[in-house]
Amino acid sequence: MSGVDSFTEDEIIRQRDEFIEQFIQSMAGAFKLFSIYIGDRLGLYRALAEKGPFTASELASRTATHERYIREWLEQQTVAGILTVEDESLEAGERCYSLPPGHIEPLIDCDSLNYIAPLAQLFVGAVHPLPELLQAYRNGGGVPFSAYGSDLREGQAAINCPAFTHQLADEWLPAIPDVHSRLQSDPPARVADIGCGYGWSSIGMAQGYPKIQVDGFDLDEPSIRRARENARINGVGERVSFEVRDAGDPSLAGKYDLVTAFECVHDMSDPVSALRMMGSLAGKGGSVLVVDERVGEDFTAGKNDIDWMMYGWSILHCLPVGMADAPSAGTGTVMRPDTLRGYAREAGFREVEILPIDNFFFRFYRLQL
Repeated sequence: MSGVDSFTEDEIIRQRDEFIEQFIQSMAGAFKLFSIYIGDRLGLYRALAEKGPFTASELASRTATHERYIREWLEQQTVAGILTVEDESLEAGERCYSLPPGHIEPLIDCDSLNYIAPLAQLFVGAVHPLPELLQAYRNGGGVPFSAYGSDLREGQAAINCPAFTHQLADEWLPAIPDVHSRLQSDPPARVADIGCGYGWSSIGMAQGYPKIQVDGFDLDEPSIRRARENARINGVGERVSFEVRDAGDPSLAGKYDLVTAFECVHDMSDPVSALRMMGSLAGKGGSVLVVDERVGEDFTAGKNDIDWMMYGWSILHCLPVGMADAPSAGTGTVMRPDTLRGYAREAGFREVEILPIDNFFFRFYRLQL
């Protein structure tokens, strides 16, 4: 008996109708997300929050955009429930639109932990190289990080910046008492930040611990350029350095009191070698902290509060990036705790501790040699 034959006609119709409804809702979400990208990148939300309400022509004038496009966008945003209109009965050019107060923080407050607008930019970046992605699915290759462009870099940096600024040195590292104490002590501690991207994790640590010296390493040159500029603007350029460099240089072995890797181990084609290198940088007296996605302990087809999102990032970006270099471990975004434990044991660590830090997105691992 085939799988289809085991269902009644009524069950098949119910499944069909439920799937169609889910599909249509997914389309609504996709349109909303890309429309938020437009509003964010063109500064439309910020203009509405600072000086609105506006008519279409007023908003277009203020943001140096075209009135006809802005009118269509404003109407779409209203229908989507993102904006409000004062009097919908007026002629199209006379209607005034506003950004509700409760939507301001998520859409324009880039310093807030509730700032989620960068997710739209991150998603746009993740779908940028779709033709290359399809080819990778066919031939088993990968898609290099560089193919995803500036939207992915900027979106990733912007969505993590508030947490690195407000929680990294204030909540996360103080939850590791001996590390927290060493970062406050003399002689000044040295920190290696692996896969630093735009540098916000390095900068956040330097701001929270005024004595430390942080060396950020990343293989993406555009990210390092931005990281250096971010450090200068934020006044920590003398204590934070960034290099496009393989941190596995033997001359760096044992020089660091803390080695960190924020949300990047699952992207690596050879995570075991990367973890072994991190252990070498820290040496016997140092500490290694890996912060990665808080996915479920095990695979389940049932509902999960975060795996649905992480699998989404994985099929579009993280797995293809990790497969770009061969041989590859093929980890993907959904790196479960047992997977990391296995990598760590192979890399020579004797213990992997999951730290008692409560966070919706991240799980915190302390690796000890």
